[in-house]
Amino acid sequence: MSTEVTRVLTGITTSGTPHLGNYAGAIRPAIQASTQAGVDAFFFLADFHALIKCGDPSMVSRSRMEIASTWLAAGLNPDRVTFYRQSDVPEIPELCWMLTCVTAKGLMNRAHAYKAAVDANAAKGVEPDDGVTMGLFSYPVLMAADILMFNAHRVPVGRDQIQHLEMARDIAQRFNHLYGGGQDLFVLPEVQIDEDVATLPGLDGRKMSKSYHNTIPLFEGGPKALKAAVAQIVTDSRLPGEPKDAEDSHLYTLYRAFATHEQAAAFKAALEGGLGWGDAKHALCEQIESQIGPMRAHYADLMAHPDRVEEILRAGAQKARGHAVPFMARLREAVGLRQPTAKAGKARHEREAAKAKLVSFKDSTGAFRQRLFASDGRELLLSEPFEDPKLLNHLGRVLSGADLSAFAVDAEGLVSLMAEGHCWARCAQAQVAAVQESLRSL
Repeated sequence: MSTEVTRVLTGITTSGTPHLGNYAGAIRPAIQASTQAGVDAFFFLADFHALIKCGDPSMVSRSRMEIASTWLAAGLNPDRVTFYRQSDVPEIPELCWMLTCVTAKGLMNRAHAYKAAVDANAAKGVEPDDGVTMGLFSYPVLMAADILMFNAHRVPVGRDQIQHLEMARDIAQRFNHLYGGGQDLFVLPEVQIDEDVATLPGLDGRKMSKSYHNTIPLFEGGPKALKAAVAQIVTDSRLPGEPKDAEDSHLYTLYRAFATHEQAAAFKAALEGGLGWGDAKHALCEQIESQIGPMRAHYADLMAHPDRVEEILRAGAQKARGHAVPFMARLREAVGLRQPTAKAGKARHEREAAKAKLVSFKDSTGAFRQRLFASDGRELLLSEPFEDPKLLNHLGRVLSGADLSAFAVDAEGLVSLMAEGHCWARCAQAQVAAVQESLRSL
């Protein structure tokens, strides 16, 4: 029975270091959702967007590595999802310009971020557009390009981003009307608001946010930094032995976000029974550390080996461009930016576009692997991990000349592609013919 696939897209702006609130409110639920059946998840580092907010190149560069390493350490599986940097997909800014050309300025005038900047300037008595860049003004168009490039069905956002999704729908409808020729080039994305996602309080009780300078570090600084931050959480003046109001305690809210129902109930009972704030903070640190400690070790390893993260992101970009390149060719045709009509030029373009690809990379464990992409950009298989990249490449070459249909199908419906006593990869029986054709065309 076929399962309907829903494409879900999430962007992460690379303008800071992730904190505990980011993990509980965005990272953890997004990774959990990506493992659901029927979900085709796209995660990207929005480094073009970061240029709007941050003018420090070193900060943008470091943030890209920190955020990529955080998501991988927290359990994001790059083999299951499409994980890439926005700036590694040149089709996105090209689409952004196409969308800009059909977007009304009046629509951008109504964007919340722009209106807030104008209101702030009015309060200061300066020109309405003082300090407003075109990046800030047209931010919603770039966000629309991020979403529409991959025809995402759902986009998880906070309530402050709902307007941007509505704008993306407006822009898509306008483009479809002008250039679709009766067909929809773009899917109209739907907003996904996750009401159950935890919103953590910061050190002062307000929502944890870099803007309020009240965050608790996730990985940076290790257990010592976590303990120092938790020690600063505001509590009331009740002494040890006095019953505490757990429901009104920021400590209990934080503890509950990292505990089972049974653990949270026991912590609540302890507070109401007179547990001292110092002991409560110690218990909170232990509870958080039990979950993020192992992740922190993985994060530190990734930060110490940026080449591994780079390989993963480059493989993700290749996968993303497998969708973007043919779709952009269709969009260029739709708006009239057609390729030269000379037969030779057209034939050459078709040959280049129709080439299968075998991409080698090093995964997050340091092992070498390969992805095989069909000529239309579909990922056909992921190889087994190998310590020796030369052996991996050799087996791929050997199998390119073998009859793959001769391999047996196991009980799971998978075919093990064997060569010289090694399993190079496993793939579904239905994919064998396409794998054979793609390998021989390399």
